[in-house]
Amino acid sequence: MIRGRSTAHIQSRIALVHDYLNQRGGAERVFSHIARAYPQAPIYTSLIDAGLIGDLLDAKRVRSSVLQYLPAHQHYFRFLAPVYPWIFEHFDLRAYDLVVSSTTAWAKGVHVRPDAIHVCYINTVSRFTFAYDRYVQRLLEMPGGRIPHALQALARPMIDRLVAWDRCAAQRPTAFIANSQNVAKRVRAFYGREAYVLPCPVDVDAFSLGTGKGGYALVVARLLPYKSIDIAIDGCARVGVPLIVVGSGPAEAALRARATGTATRFLTQVNDAERARLMADARVVILPGEEDFGLVPIEAAAAGRPTLALRAGGACETIREGETGAFFEHPCAESLAEKLAAFDEEAFSPSALRAYAEGFSPGRFTIRLRALIERIRHERQERDPVS
Repeated sequence: MIRGRSTAHIQSRIALVHDYLNQRGGAERVFSHIARAYPQAPIYTSLIDAGLIGDLLDAKRVRSSVLQYLPAHQHYFRFLAPVYPWIFEHFDLRAYDLVVSSTTAWAKGVHVRPDAIHVCYINTVSRFTFAYDRYVQRLLEMPGGRIPHALQALARPMIDRLVAWDRCAAQRPTAFIANSQNVAKRVRAFYGREAYVLPCPVDVDAFSLGTGKGGYALVVARLLPYKSIDIAIDGCARVGVPLIVVGSGPAEAALRARATGTATRFLTQVNDAERARLMADARVVILPGEEDFGLVPIEAAAAGRPTLALRAGGACETIREGETGAFFEHPCAESLAEKLAAFDEEAFSPSALRAYAEGFSPGRFTIRLRALIERIRHERQERDPVS
């Protein structure tokens, strides 16, 4: 890096990278704010569904990979894991002085020029690395039944190769910014790297204060096994609390079958306005599994509603016990049901919940993100000056 190069010049040559933009979850919502922080920067990603995320960012900025041209890629993109390392390593980013990646797995593996800066905003260490056995099991239980024994024999060697690649790729960024202390600890444990910490932003203004008049519990999540939505279904059924599950994903059929005979409803096609209304009218929002950050409890707080969460992971950072929510202790329906039966939502002040959520506003996130990236740039200049 040339000493004295101006920030304006650096910002004129910025690229952004994200794993994929073909689903609408917390990672995509967070990335939309990174994209707004650098509105002129092109976006590189493996796949995009412009119809699904077009309101989050300008699809014209996006440069997708050759995977975009595969038929039916939206249905099996999760099973393309072996090819994602190649995809991201072959993006040509030589024109850029600063690359900001956003990742749960792949984007940190891009190559940049030796004199360029790569800052990675990391939502979690790749699940096939820190949750190896659970990831293998999920792969073996693909929708449609277990995969043939011949392919099962390839599963562990394939994931072993992905783990090796992942640890190597994690050495490429100049610096990491983790979304929580929880993830920063994982980065240290699995990658041997330190990470700055910057909590995710929340679209606070998209929510209005509610009163919980609906009387139901609410889960908002992708329908994936590790989200532990089965615990919420069983726990709510035990104490007779109606449950609404908002989200879609490959575990939908299994979860619907499990919910047969219970007061559980699934809403898979919900726009942001309806999602905000459902949150405002919920008696309580439930976070039944271990989350990397715990974005939903802050969204619930923005709507004036408390959260009941498993005491694990990022939720321990985003919920203030007794002020914005409460915890159940064990990852099982019995533990959730016991706490839910005694849960008093009237003990939580909607205005205090909202005030807490305001601390995660997008404006504050953007200011802190830019400041951290500038700090990283200056530290790099001081460490590796080039005349």
